[in-house]
Formats: sequence, C-alpha cells, structure tokens
Amino acid sequence: MIKLVHPVAGVIALFTIATFWLSTAITEMFASRATVVVVKMAIPWGFFLPVPALAAAGGSGFVLSKGRLGRLVNAKKRRMPFIAANGLLILIPSALFLASRARANEFDAAFHAVQMLELIAGIVNITLLGLNLRDGLKLKGKLRSSPLEASRPR
Repeated sequence: MIKLVHPVAGVIALFTIATFWLSTAITEMFASRATVVVVKMAIPWGFFLPVPALAAAGGSGFVLSKGRLGRLVNAKKRRMPFIAANGLLILIPSALFLASRARANEFDAAFHAVQMLELIAGIVNITLLGLNLRDGLKLKGKLRSSPLEASRPR
C-alpha cells in the first residue's frame, strides 16, 4: 500500500503546485483584476490537497528509504527539507497575504513583490518535486539514466 501512496501523493502535490503556479502566472499576465482576485482567493482553499499530499509523500518516502542506500535516495532525502521549508515558510504565507490583499483590492508594490517571491518559490518547489519524481522513476527502473549520469563516479 505504501508503495502506491508514495508516488500518487507525490504526483498530486507536484501537479497541484504546478496548477497554482500556472493559474497565477496566466491570470497575472492576461486576465482581469477580478479574475486575479478569484484565483488568489481560491488558492488557499486548495491547500487541502497539496499539504496532506506532501506530508504523505514525505512520510511514505522516509519509510520506503529505510535500509536503502545510493545517490538517488540520498538526493531525494536532501531535497525534501527544502521543499517543506519553502512551502511552509514562503508559499503558504505568501498565498495567504496575496489572498488578503486581493480581497481588499490592494494591488500595490507589496502585493507585486510578494507575488514575485511566490512565483520564484513555486518554481523552485516544482523543480525539486520534478527531480524527486524523475529519481523515483529511475529507482523503480521505469526511467533510464542518461549516458552522462551512467559514466559519473558514484
């Protein structure tokens, strides 16, 4: 069961965060202020999906990695604290701040600065989660290593 929970939870977290990021980027560039307000206010409600998914992925990954050694397992373990800290310390507070400002129709310099921080932190988490997905697929033998990776010393 845990071997199913881990990849499903990881994919849910990755795609949810990517959806938040894309929704923000697209509405900021192309949509009306009213649409930006709707998106900014909806994102905190969406936390009910990626937060438990990340917790499940991290916890199940910790259990699955017991007794396993190797570069890929270690890389995944090193990324998880950054993913969690980025989410808890930057992404969640930023989303709450932006939702509050959007609700009050305050699109000032602080809003735009925090929006930029959120977009940067979001793409960092998307990248790190994507790398974890890639390494998980390699560990399961569903993705081959590139020739350059195969020639690297371990």
